[in-house]
Amino acid sequence: MPRRVLQGVVVSDKADKTVTVLVERRLMHPMYKKFVKRSKRYHAHDEDNRCKVGDVVRIGECRPISKSKTWEVLSDSAAAGA
Repeated sequence: MPRRVLQGVVVSDKADKTVTVLVERRLMHPMYKKFVKRSKRYHAHDEDNRCKVGDVVRIGECRPISKSKTWEVLSDSAAAGA
């Protein structure tokens, strides 16, 4: 089974080796047929503490690393530019 990959913005990098990523998605309201935004925060593993607040990153599913961390940073905008 393929692992899910999401894209979002880093909103917190205060924890060691962990970043909080805000992922937004658009869905159509079933009754009003209008697109609405839904967002969710994910804790992702960042081994080298490379990501900073405001970076656009891609995160992928991985094995459970801690109680709340089951995602890891695959690539970030800082690494892509360097």
